[in-house]
Amino acid sequence: MSFTSLGLSAPILKAIEEQGYDTPSPIQEQAIPAVLAGKDVMAAAQTGTGKTAGFTLPILERLSGGTKVKGNHVRTLILTPTRELAAQVNESVVKYSKHLPLTSTVVFGGVKINPQMQILRKGSDVLVATPGRLLDLYNQNAVKFSQIEVLVLDEADRMLDMGFFRDIKKILDLLPKKRQNLLFSATFSPEIRSLAKGLVNNPVEISVSPENSTATTVEQFVYPVDKSRKSALLVKLIKENNWQQVLIFSRTKHGANRLSMYLEKQGIKSAPIHGNKSQGARTKALAGFKSGEVRALVATDIAARGIDIPQLPQVVNFDLPNVSEDYVHRIGRTGRAGEVGKAISLVTAEEAPDLFGIERLIQKLIPRIDVEGFIPSDIVPESNLSRKPIKAKKPKRAKPNHADGQRSGDNARGHKPAGKNKRHFGAKGSESGGNTAANKPSRRRRPSKPATTSPSK
Repeated sequence: MSFTSLGLSAPILKAIEEQGYDTPSPIQEQAIPAVLAGKDVMAAAQTGTGKTAGFTLPILERLSGGTKVKGNHVRTLILTPTRELAAQVNESVVKYSKHLPLTSTVVFGGVKINPQMQILRKGSDVLVATPGRLLDLYNQNAVKFSQIEVLVLDEADRMLDMGFFRDIKKILDLLPKKRQNLLFSATFSPEIRSLAKGLVNNPVEISVSPENSTATTVEQFVYPVDKSRKSALLVKLIKENNWQQVLIFSRTKHGANRLSMYLEKQGIKSAPIHGNKSQGARTKALAGFKSGEVRALVATDIAARGIDIPQLPQVVNFDLPNVSEDYVHRIGRTGRAGEVGKAISLVTAEEAPDLFGIERLIQKLIPRIDVEGFIPSDIVPESNLSRKPIKAKKPKRAKPNHADGQRSGDNARGHKPAGKNKRHFGAKGSESGGNTAANKPSRRRRPSKPATTSPSK
């Protein structure tokens, strides 16, 4: 099948050809006709399958023959979870609409709002936005929704993960009831289906890959290593394999900063990208990485679904993610559009449970490679897909003198700290003035009942 058989007009086909594409991907084959027919769509597709073009191409086709947009109004609204993804979706709209008399705008937080308000005064056929900034603009009467024909929720599962559920509900209440709704997600989780109940009407469901599967074009490897030698091993791999472009994932923001500085000292041009960076710094780092000026981009999971770099050759998990599903999204940055990519994970013995969880999720044992001079002293245990999922250990009953693991959200459900009066608990879980063995007031007891110390409840 070719794009010419999907019902797209000559201006759009010309733009597609200029981008070097002639055959639609499976998600595009199924989504484009459904959207052109005006149907609501729920689509599950892993990253790198071409889903952005799957909704932008038919939307542009439908908009090209419609009414002129009014000032401060929009005709299509595309919501995305991150600023980077919003910018890249808008880039896609611009590329495919270059031969059409249509306008597109992108708005997100982290930058000044006044320039965005000025652009919206002219109206926009397509508006790509993050939920928070869109509501800010609406509250200042900078954007109006009465002309909206199509709503797209892109990376809907990620939006829920990031806590945008309330914002999305607010936005849905502001939109015209009569509209076409398109929902794109990596999975059809129960939460996504719950959201879809109040969004799509009699939708066409599309799923082009098994849930939580990884792209067949991505070669995956595990390099066992001690934690103290990870950085040195990464430098060795970059230099010996002459990697000119590598996306590296760190679990924490501070870890990303430290690793980027280390790579710079080793002569590898690097830049970190994470939530603590200003939008200007993030945009500059990403632009430098795309142009080749930056050789190694060190990112936290904020970038896992927001970076779209054609032909990105390799991704490195410097730290394995806490959530197994995030591994799928991370390595989905490479091996896109049919290109072959490599996903390499540097794994310590401490991270073995995370590795096992990932392998059970993707139902595949990841090959291991030992590097001479970096074989770990703490051996990473062998994997076994038949093992039962590793359950979190139940927390022991908290003791007054050491309960410093109880941060907000870390307590098991129903687990309460020792002591009856929780208001007396200090920052680290120790009681001040509570009934501990050390400060419990003495009582005179009857001789017939020997003195005992009752446990805290």
